[in-house]
Amino acid sequence: MTKQNGKILVSACLCGDKCRYDAALLAVGPKIKKMGNIVSVCPEKLGGLPVPRAKSFIKNGTGKDVLLGAAQVVNEKGTDVTKQFLRGAHKALACAKKNGVTRAFLKSKSPSCGRNGVAAVLLKQHKIKIIWVD
Repeated sequence: MTKQNGKILVSACLCGDKCRYDAALLAVGPKIKKMGNIVSVCPEKLGGLPVPRAKSFIKNGTGKDVLLGAAQVVNEKGTDVTKQFLRGAHKALACAKKNGVTRAFLKSKSPSCGRNGVAAVLLKQHKIKIIWVD
Protein backbone atom coordinates (compact mmCIF):
# COMPACT_ATOMS: atom_id res chain seq x y z
CA MET A 1 0.00 0.00 0.00
CA THR A 2 1.78 3.08 -1.20
CA LYS A 3 0.91 6.65 -0.43
CA GLN A 4 -0.48 8.58 -3.41
CA ASN A 5 -2.07 11.97 -3.86
CA GLY A 6 -5.75 12.34 -2.99
CA LYS A 7 -7.81 11.01 -0.15
CA ILE A 8 -8.58 7.31 0.16
CA LEU A 9 -11.88 5.93 1.42
CA VAL A 10 -11.31 3.11 3.93
CA SER A 11 -13.73 0.77 5.69
CA ALA A 12 -13.82 2.02 9.28
CA CYS A 13 -13.32 -1.50 10.65
CA LEU A 14 -9.95 -1.57 8.89
CA CYS A 15 -8.97 1.61 10.75
CA GLY A 16 -9.43 0.02 14.15
CA ASP A 17 -13.01 1.19 14.74
CA LYS A 18 -15.19 -1.36 16.51
CA CYS A 19 -18.03 -1.01 14.01
CA ARG A 20 -18.32 -4.59 12.70
CA TYR A 21 -21.54 -6.49 13.34
CA ASP A 22 -19.79 -8.34 16.20
CA ALA A 23 -17.86 -5.25 17.43
CA ALA A 24 -14.59 -7.14 16.88
CA LEU A 25 -11.35 -5.24 16.41
CA LEU A 26 -9.46 -6.19 13.24
CA ALA A 27 -5.68 -6.68 13.39
CA VAL A 28 -5.10 -4.92 10.05
CA GLY A 29 -6.10 -1.52 11.46
CA PRO A 30 -2.68 -0.06 12.33
CA LYS A 31 -1.28 -0.76 8.83
CA ILE A 32 -4.11 1.15 7.18
CA LYS A 33 -3.91 4.04 9.65
CA LYS A 34 -0.27 4.63 8.67
CA MET A 35 -1.37 5.43 5.10
CA GLY A 36 -2.51 8.92 6.07
CA ASN A 37 -4.94 11.04 4.06
CA ILE A 38 -7.81 8.60 4.60
CA VAL A 39 -11.54 9.04 4.98
CA SER A 40 -12.92 6.35 7.27
CA VAL A 41 -16.53 5.19 6.75
CA CYS A 42 -18.78 2.36 7.89
CA PRO A 43 -21.74 2.18 5.51
CA GLU A 44 -23.72 0.01 7.92
CA LYS A 45 -23.37 2.52 10.76
CA LEU A 46 -24.03 5.41 8.36
CA GLY A 47 -27.24 3.61 7.43
CA GLY A 48 -28.36 3.58 11.05
CA LEU A 49 -27.47 0.06 12.18
CA PRO A 50 -26.17 -0.41 15.74
CA VAL A 51 -22.96 -2.04 16.97
CA PRO A 52 -23.11 -4.89 17.74
CA ARG A 53 -25.87 -6.08 15.41
CA ALA A 54 -27.14 -9.30 13.89
CA LYS A 55 -25.04 -10.50 10.95
CA SER A 56 -26.58 -9.59 7.58
CA PHE A 57 -26.64 -11.28 4.19
CA ILE A 58 -27.71 -10.32 0.69
CA LYS A 59 -30.67 -12.50 -0.22
CA ASN A 60 -31.49 -13.47 -3.83
CA GLY A 61 -28.69 -11.61 -5.59
CA THR A 62 -25.77 -9.23 -5.18
CA GLY A 63 -25.26 -5.63 -4.12
CA LYS A 64 -26.09 -4.59 -7.68
CA ASP A 65 -29.43 -6.37 -7.39
CA VAL A 66 -30.09 -4.62 -4.06
CA LEU A 67 -29.40 -1.25 -5.71
CA LEU A 68 -31.84 -2.17 -8.50
CA GLY A 69 -34.52 -3.21 -5.99
CA ALA A 70 -34.35 -6.86 -7.09
CA ALA A 71 -32.77 -8.30 -3.90
CA GLN A 72 -32.82 -7.66 -0.16
CA VAL A 73 -30.40 -7.50 2.72
CA VAL A 74 -31.70 -9.57 5.62
CA ASN A 75 -30.08 -10.20 8.99
CA GLU A 76 -29.74 -13.60 10.64
CA LYS A 77 -32.95 -12.94 12.63
CA GLY A 78 -34.88 -12.51 9.38
CA THR A 79 -35.26 -8.72 9.63
CA ASP A 80 -35.09 -6.79 6.35
CA VAL A 81 -32.31 -4.19 6.66
CA THR A 82 -32.19 -3.25 2.97
CA LYS A 83 -33.18 0.36 3.65
CA GLN A 84 -30.29 0.83 6.09
CA PHE A 85 -27.79 -0.72 3.66
CA LEU A 86 -28.96 1.50 0.82
CA ARG A 87 -28.88 4.62 3.01
CA GLY A 88 -25.36 3.76 4.21
CA ALA A 89 -24.08 3.07 0.70
CA HIS A 90 -25.36 6.41 -0.56
CA LYS A 91 -23.90 8.25 2.45
CA ALA A 92 -20.53 6.56 1.86
CA LEU A 93 -20.66 7.65 -1.78
CA ALA A 94 -21.52 11.22 -0.76
CA CYS A 95 -18.56 11.24 1.62
CA ALA A 96 -16.28 9.95 -1.14
CA LYS A 97 -17.48 12.63 -3.56
CA LYS A 98 -17.17 15.39 -0.96
CA ASN A 99 -13.54 14.40 -0.35
CA GLY A 100 -12.52 13.81 -3.97
CA VAL A 101 -11.89 10.11 -3.37
CA THR A 102 -10.91 8.05 -6.42
CA ARG A 103 -9.91 4.83 -4.65
CA ALA A 104 -10.95 2.83 -1.63
CA PHE A 105 -9.68 0.05 0.62
CA LEU A 106 -12.71 -1.99 1.69
CA LYS A 107 -13.26 -5.02 3.92
CA SER A 108 -13.84 -8.12 1.85
CA LYS A 109 -16.63 -10.58 2.71
CA SER A 110 -19.01 -7.86 3.88
CA PRO A 111 -22.56 -7.32 2.58
CA SER A 112 -21.69 -3.59 2.37
CA CYS A 113 -18.03 -3.43 1.44
CA GLY A 114 -17.29 -6.89 0.02
CA ARG A 115 -16.73 -7.56 -3.69
CA ASN A 116 -20.47 -7.74 -4.39
CA GLY A 117 -21.57 -5.61 -1.43
CA VAL A 118 -24.08 -2.80 -1.71
CA ALA A 119 -21.68 0.08 -0.97
CA ALA A 120 -18.84 -1.44 -3.00
CA VAL A 121 -21.00 -1.80 -6.10
CA LEU A 122 -22.28 1.77 -5.77
CA LEU A 123 -18.74 3.12 -5.39
CA LYS A 124 -17.58 1.11 -8.43
CA GLN A 125 -20.48 2.49 -10.45
CA HIS A 126 -19.09 5.94 -9.69
CA LYS A 127 -15.59 5.07 -10.94
CA ILE A 128 -13.96 4.61 -7.54
CA LYS A 129 -11.19 1.99 -7.73
CA ILE A 130 -11.54 -0.57 -4.96
CA ILE A 131 -8.92 -2.74 -3.30
CA TRP A 132 -10.33 -5.38 -0.95
CA VAL A 133 -8.62 -6.29 2.28
CA ASP A 134 -9.25 -9.57 4.13
